[in-house]
Amino acid sequence: MKTLLGRRTRVLAATTATAGMVLLAACTSTDDGGSGSTTAAGGVELVKAGQLTTCTHLPYPPFQSEIDGKVQGFDVALIDLVADDLGVKQQILDTPFENFKTGAFLNSGECDLAAAGMTITDERKKNVDFSDPYFNATQAVLVDKDSGVTSLADVKSENVKLGAQAQTTGEDYVKGQGFDPVSFESSDAVLNGLRTGQVKAVVIDYPVVQGWLKDKANADAFTVAEQIDTGEEYGFTVKKGNTALQTAVNKALADAKADGTYKKLYEQWIGPYDESAASPAAS
Repeated sequence: MKTLLGRRTRVLAATTATAGMVLLAACTSTDDGGSGSTTAAGGVELVKAGQLTTCTHLPYPPFQSEIDGKVQGFDVALIDLVADDLGVKQQILDTPFENFKTGAFLNSGECDLAAAGMTITDERKKNVDFSDPYFNATQAVLVDKDSGVTSLADVKSENVKLGAQAQTTGEDYVKGQGFDPVSFESSDAVLNGLRTGQVKAVVIDYPVVQGWLKDKANADAFTVAEQIDTGEEYGFTVKKGNTALQTAVNKALADAKADGTYKKLYEQWIGPYDESAASPAAS
C-alpha cells in the first residue's frame, strides 16, 4: 500500500449508483488486465480501462466528502457527467492536497484528472491544464460567537488566533495580509480547531462554511464575520497537454449549464442558485 505525506492513498467508489468504497493500492493504477491505458469516447486516453480516475482530497464538503459510505458532492456529481459522456464510471483517489499544485498524480499516470474545489491560478497553470471555471468562490471569516470579532481587521487588531487550511488560497491570502495562521491539513481539521479553541477565527472558502452552518450546533457556536471577494474561480485539472480530456470536461460543463443539470446539482449541494457564483466567464 503506497503512502504519501502520511496519508494512505485510496480509490473510492464515487458514482451515486455505487455503494461502499473500494480500497486499492495506488501503485496498481495501470493494472487493468494488461491493456494499459485505454481510449474512451472522443479519443480520450484513460489511465485505467473502464473508469475515469479522479484525484481529490477528502473531506471538502459540499464539493466532495464521504456520506453514507460513498464519496459524494458537487464536484463528484459534475465529474460523473464527464464519465457518463465517456461511457465509463468515475473512481476517486484520495490524495494530499499538495499534489494538486504540481500535478504529480496526473504526471505519474495515477489519475486522469483532479477535482478538489481548486482555485485557478497562474502559478498552478504552469504545472496543469485547467478546465473552464465552474464556480466563483469567496473566502469567509468564521469566528466563535463569543470572540467579539466582526471582520478580518478585528482578527489582526485584537490579536485573535487565526486558522486556515494548508496549501490553499485562503491561507495564501491571509499570509499576504500579514497573518501567521495555524495551518490545518483538511477542512475538517480547520473546523475542529475552531471547535476545540485552538483558534478563535478561520478563513476558508465560503461554500464550505455554508455547509458547516447547516449543522445547528455549528450555527449556534459560530458566525460569519466577513466575506472576502478574492476573485477566485474553481476549475478541474488535467495533465499538461491532455486537450482531449480537457475538451470533454468543458463540454460536459457547458451541456449541464445549458440543460439545467448544473442548476439542479448546485441547488442540491451548494444551496439556493446564485447565477453570479455559478456562471463564471470561460478562461
